[in-house]
Amino acid sequence: MTSQNVTSRRRFLTAGATLGAAVVAAPALSNRQRTDESAAGRFTSSQLSLNHRTLGSGKHKLDVSALGLGCMGMNYHRGPAPDRKAMITLIRKAVDMGVTLFDTAEVYGPFVNEELVGEALAPVRKNVVVTTKFGFNIQNGQMAGLNGRPEHIRQVIDESLKRLRTDYVDMLYQHRIDPNVPIEDVAGTVKDLIQAGKVRNFGLSEVSVDTIRRAHAVQPLTAIQSEYSLMWKNPENGVLAACQELGIGFVPYSPLCRGYLTGTLNEQTKFVVGKDNRAGLPRFTPEAMKANRVIVDALTEFGNPRGLTPAQVALTWLLAQKPWIVPIPGTTKLAHLGENLASIDLQFTASELRDLDEAIAKIRIQGDRYTAEEQRRVER
Repeated sequence: MTSQNVTSRRRFLTAGATLGAAVVAAPALSNRQRTDESAAGRFTSSQLSLNHRTLGSGKHKLDVSALGLGCMGMNYHRGPAPDRKAMITLIRKAVDMGVTLFDTAEVYGPFVNEELVGEALAPVRKNVVVTTKFGFNIQNGQMAGLNGRPEHIRQVIDESLKRLRTDYVDMLYQHRIDPNVPIEDVAGTVKDLIQAGKVRNFGLSEVSVDTIRRAHAVQPLTAIQSEYSLMWKNPENGVLAACQELGIGFVPYSPLCRGYLTGTLNEQTKFVVGKDNRAGLPRFTPEAMKANRVIVDALTEFGNPRGLTPAQVALTWLLAQKPWIVPIPGTTKLAHLGENLASIDLQFTASELRDLDEAIAKIRIQGDRYTAEEQRRVER
């Protein structure tokens, strides 16, 4: 990373460090419509007119803000957990800024991320969309293999509802496919949960086109959640086309490649082993991060004349791919939240997108996104 790039981003974040500046930075965060507070210091919802998008179609569609908030990193896999009260405040501020989609999973923590999200959103539960996931055995606080058995799904949703302080979830994803359980059985179980009122919609994560079609035939899917960014475009090889054909939304996780596309990480960055999964990912070795610096430089070169940070360029590009794509970048900082949300009102011309695509196409990304063990859980 060049000193100029670091300085540019730090200036942006400094400008957004206060509550006011964090929202002023985003043109999308205008037209605030406040509700009156009934008691001093009590949290109330304040909706902003963020652009909204639709995930899914027909009876199983969700209207959500154009960017959601991935909550995993607030107390799992991104280093020592920040102060819990600060994260609750951040989630509630995201609601105040117009975010309506919040993503968690039972395995994040495990369990504690759902508890955090549940507490933070309890005062405005009916005004937001909460999604969670099942798919793993959890033993002694650790993942212990895949589990998509119907009885396990039913047990997980009951426990998740308690942690989330709600009587339904807006969408339940299968986190990873269990090869020992037919996807038709999984979809049928979620269909039963929808009929019971515990789940509103069904989603899958990191699955093949064949699995999407088979599941959708049993219970219409609302969204597919998979990694998708300028550093990982694999969903373009069939999955996005299937989503468009079937009327299914797409929710990219890690749209900033676990923070790398912000330009704040480099070969000198140290990750806490055991608390930050990037410490073991091939793409985050010092060698890979140094080699991949070229993509951050390309985003910086594209963004600087337009007054944009690398993160804003990456998110604006992603939003431009399809109108039914809703990224869920995570953050633990209010200034980063404002920076990300600013991308919602940004648009690149066709020629700008072409120039950016051509620049990125010349770059060969170094390092696999997952370890071999984690990659085996992902369908191709």
